Amino acid sequence: MQKNHISQIDPSINVKSFGLLADGTEINCYTLTNKNGLICEVLNYGATIKSLMIPTSTGKVVDVVLGFETIEDYVNSFQLPNATYFGTVVGRYAGRINQGQFEWNGKHIQLSQNHNQHQIHGGIKGFSLHAWEVIDFIENENPSITLQYISPDGEEGYPAEVRVEVQYTLTEMNELQVNFKATSSEDTVINLTQHSYFNLNGHQHKVIGQQLQVHSNQILETTNELIPTGNFISLKDNAFDFSSTKDCPTMIDTTFVLSQPKAAVLFSEQNQLQMSVTTNQPAVHIYVGGNCFDQIKGKEGAAYHPLSGICFEAQNYPDAPNHSHFPSSILKKGATYQHQTAFKFEIL
Repeated sequence: MQKNHISQIDPSINVKSFGLLADGTEINCYTLTNKNGLICEVLNYGATIKSLMIPTSTGKVVDVVLGFETIEDYVNSFQLPNATYFGTVVGRYAGRINQGQFEWNGKHIQLSQNHNQHQIHGGIKGFSLHAWEVIDFIENENPSITLQYISPDGEEGYPAEVRVEVQYTLTEMNELQVNFKATSSEDTVINLTQHSYFNLNGHQHKVIGQQLQVHSNQILETTNELIPTGNFISLKDNAFDFSSTKDCPTMIDTTFVLSQPKAAVLFSEQNQLQMSVTTNQPAVHIYVGGNCFDQIKGKEGAAYHPLSGICFEAQNYPDAPNHSHFPSSILKKGATYQHQTAFKFEIL
């Protein structure tokens, strides 16, 4: 295994410019390739997975994640009627926080509100909308890239400065491993996730007809604005019981409670391609969507619609700071937040 500092990498092989942000910051596209021909492209804007190319048994290569061709499209996607967050890292807190507020160490914390009166996915300018710094790149066997973002104290209303790293590794076992690490200057809350939209038939298609299994017996009960009530719903005799394999749903925006690392499996009969999701997180939020409202074209001119992809957002429970019986989202000063999620691809 050969480790390279970013400045030593041949840019014609691993790095290419992806354009400039409005403030002049250059965004690059970094390419990971394993020995089996899997290719993952990563942007340092939002630590975004831009593409994930999987060779199939027919020799065809399928791009299984949604994304855009230009940095302008990624930036403009946050102005859509429903921001897509294609492939980004979401933080400081993934999911919804009721009224964008919670009580913290005897103080009232008011966050920015970007989802009616609530906060979603870290606020108006969460981690997904920032340029990250590439701090490490490993080539050859099990190639990986590590990106870092430092979130200042008070950003979007959150207390403490937080230093976040995400490492993407493309293993020789055809896994895309996502490893988060974070430390904080003071006690705070944190909940990170990777927000790729998958489609095993290819990013231009619909997820209808693909098969889904979720290893869960409960989901979080929510209000009609999808804010957790604090209660749990048994999946016995429930339409969202995917303990046995079923067709991928056409509408879902739901947090599944996990009791084991195996979270979910998605299967495409068309490509005989299976993706397994494992995580050390207590939940996976599953969402079908990707609609760009005919305002922005996707990769290869794709017109993304409400059935374009499915997200597996491994994370803590949404709104955990407001529910003491939910798993704690507190990151103590001196402690390290660690989150591991893996997406494994197999030809069946």
